[in-house]
Amino acid sequence: MTTETLIGKSLRAGVIAAMTLTVVGGVIYLFQHHGITIAIAQNSNAAFTGTATYLRELSTIIPRIAQFDGAAIIQLGVIVLIATPVLRVVMSLISFVIEKDKLYIAISAIVLIVILGNMIFGLH
Repeated sequence: MTTETLIGKSLRAGVIAAMTLTVVGGVIYLFQHHGITIAIAQNSNAAFTGTATYLRELSTIIPRIAQFDGAAIIQLGVIVLIATPVLRVVMSLISFVIEKDKLYIAISAIVLIVILGNMIFGLH
């Protein structure tokens, strides 16, 4: 199996996993919050408050997934979707290291550093 095939399959698997998690989380969320969701939808004057605080960090999402919290499972699906292209960059970097292609090693490393830097230093 070529590297391109492996990267393509990993991207496909990541998107399918993200979609599955999001749909399963959505179904669970609807069963857990059906009355609340309908009440909010009917009240057009309600202010949007954003997501719950526990859905903003991975360390607080994971315990809620174990409790089958629908919103946490949806958030995990989003995290998997975001992590999928990052995994592609890592796999490409490894592939270029194996091939000893210095130009593409440098380019992939810079892209990965920029992505990780934004993830780490972009947090408030």
